[in-house]
Amino acid sequence: RVKTIEFDGTSFQAKVTLTLQTEHAFPQDSSLKILTSGLLGEQYLDVSPGADEKNLSAGDRIGSTQSAVILENLISQFLFNQAEKSSEGQKP
Repeated sequence: RVKTIEFDGTSFQAKVTLTLQTEHAFPQDSSLKILTSGLLGEQYLDVSPGADEKNLSAGDRIGSTQSAVILENLISQFLFNQAEKSSEGQKP
């Protein structure tokens, strides 16, 4: 579960504190990414386990993360690319 979300004004990144159930062990080199449940569903964190022999423990940091894919940005980028292609076809 996500316990807190804070903004680090020095690194300009979000700092997320998680609470993991003790019966589930994840290697220290695990990674996190933000995923969306369905097209317009809620967002959740996906923990992808690594291969390290040591497991995460209280206070450890996960440095390997991926941002959420924002649907509006993808649509905007697609429309921009299509407009560029059609304007290139109109040039003499």
